[in-house]
Amino acid sequence: MNTRPDPDKLLALVTADEGQLARGTLKIFFGASAGVGKTYAMLSEARRLAAEGRDVLVGVIEHHGRSETRALVEGLDILPRLEIDHRGVKVHEFDLDAALARRPSLILMDEFAHTNAPGSRHPKRWQDVEELLDNGIDVYTTLNVQHLESVNDQVARLTGVWVKETVPDSVFDEAADIALIDIPSDELLKRLADGKVYVAEGAHTRAAENFFKKTNLGALRELALRRTAERVDAQNDQLSAALGHNEAALSEKV
Repeated sequence: MNTRPDPDKLLALVTADEGQLARGTLKIFFGASAGVGKTYAMLSEARRLAAEGRDVLVGVIEHHGRSETRALVEGLDILPRLEIDHRGVKVHEFDLDAALARRPSLILMDEFAHTNAPGSRHPKRWQDVEELLDNGIDVYTTLNVQHLESVNDQVARLTGVWVKETVPDSVFDEAADIALIDIPSDELLKRLADGKVYVAEGAHTRAAENFFKKTNLGALRELALRRTAERVDAQNDQLSAALGHNEAALSEKV
């Protein structure tokens, strides 16, 4: 077990001492496409934390029938879905109020860019996550690069598939941690051929085929790598600026 102090938790304690509600931290398991293993990686880390005593709650996990992913959910505390009646059809969504009442240390929220059913408090799942964070709950979530607003047009030109569900880049950039989950394009295509990659029901066959061309997957991997690198560079710049400010403040005191 790792016994080193968690800097995020130390900051939370300091903030709490100051009489403020500490904001939760967000970790995004980020990839170029469906099928690279984001949900699997998120669950694997969450299970390790749960074994170490962390209070982990499954808010939303979409295993899409994958037995290896479904097995990782077993034994974790699962939040029941909220049933919403939409035009006579029962749909099941994340129960935000129940999660806030339960107040876990960490909650798992698959498919960050998901659009909630009408009648939900927020139109988008990323907005549910923001409310969880504002209430001091840490969140793990998953996201494909094509769902970032800034690359939406570029992805459409590359693949011929227009992605309607997007997440603002500001939310991505403000996440505490980004874990890039990446596999070679050939391996992903094999997973697709083996039926291990979920393609949304009703998706046009030709569009799905176009999206999963090797050239497209290579371009999407490059986008994901570049976007992750840009975020790391921006964080390093912020850290350098903060360190410089602190050094200047110390010099003044001396």
